[in-house]
Amino acid sequence: MKWLWLPLLSVILAAPALAAEVKVLSGGAVESGLAAAAEAYRKETGGDVKIEYATAPTIRQKIMAGEAADVVIAPPAVTDELSKAGKLDANSSVPLGRVGVGVAVRNGVPKPDISNTEAIKRAVLDAESVVFNRASAGLYMEKLFERLGVAEQVKAKETRYPDTNAVIAHVLKGKGKEITFAPITELLLYKDKGLDYVGPLPADIQNYTSYVAMASRAPANREGAAALLKYFGTAGSKKIFVERGIE
Repeated sequence: MKWLWLPLLSVILAAPALAAEVKVLSGGAVESGLAAAAEAYRKETGGDVKIEYATAPTIRQKIMAGEAADVVIAPPAVTDELSKAGKLDANSSVPLGRVGVGVAVRNGVPKPDISNTEAIKRAVLDAESVVFNRASAGLYMEKLFERLGVAEQVKAKETRYPDTNAVIAHVLKGKGKEITFAPITELLLYKDKGLDYVGPLPADIQNYTSYVAMASRAPANREGAAALLKYFGTAGSKKIFVERGIE
């Protein structure tokens, strides 16, 4: 009757591989959706997911320097470069969605009019301080201020940080008429925690940053990476991301 134990034995042998940790290095703009999707994945499969967040430039630097990650989530420009460098597997790419840029102020500060491009210019010029990051959203805003002809005025009163977490921490503890521009998903995380989300940039000057997930060329947990990427491609996972502002 030994054959009766064979199915159970196969399950037991497969369990360690299923539960092995999948290490993910991701851009912070998709944190709200990724954290929820990872939790849903854990409940459905029993697999563990460990996520580290960083800016796109930092992700590129870390992976190029040899830091190990089973799955990398970043804008296509970064993942494409890393795949060409032999660090990521381009054939494993799964699109997660895109994130727009939003505007926020600290609770108690009058919300500026941001209904159109001219209103954005007035809001920036009227602000005592403009706070934004040096990641994807911040680099776009830097170019936008140049296009709008207010770069010099912004430069005189801007405060820049490497990532949005530092930007928001500054605004929450700040004073005066500060305005911040950052990924909508990250601003919404603090909507009821001292930050007033004013809204997205007007459509004619809005900028979206897309994010894709891609496996390492030689992941430590190959099966886990493949299973997580497969999950990201499911309708259930897509729904989780959309519900959290990742289109």
